[in-house]
Amino acid sequence: MKTAPTVTALEAQGAANLFLSDHLGDRFLAVRPHLDEGGDVWRVPVVLTYAVIGSIGEVGEVVVSVDNEEIVSYTPIDEMKERARALYEQHRESIEASIP
Repeated sequence: MKTAPTVTALEAQGAANLFLSDHLGDRFLAVRPHLDEGGDVWRVPVVLTYAVIGSIGEVGEVVVSVDNEEIVSYTPIDEMKERARALYEQHRESIEASIP
């Protein structure tokens, strides 16, 4: 029988956001953590976001242990940056229109 995770969804999201701020910067945000099927890890989607227009799309995921706030795995940094560039290009007009 599985026990409840030691790490809460909010703590997993915080750990993922700390990891993102250390590696990617302020446009990347961890959102909506969910337990994987086995209940061993939190899967935390990563989105590209802009303050004025909000999230413009998912670029990857950070996987956090349910037992401690350890980052177990993540979408490669270069891959998340490349997906972010593609999303930026897709939404360039609305992003640039929102910048004063």
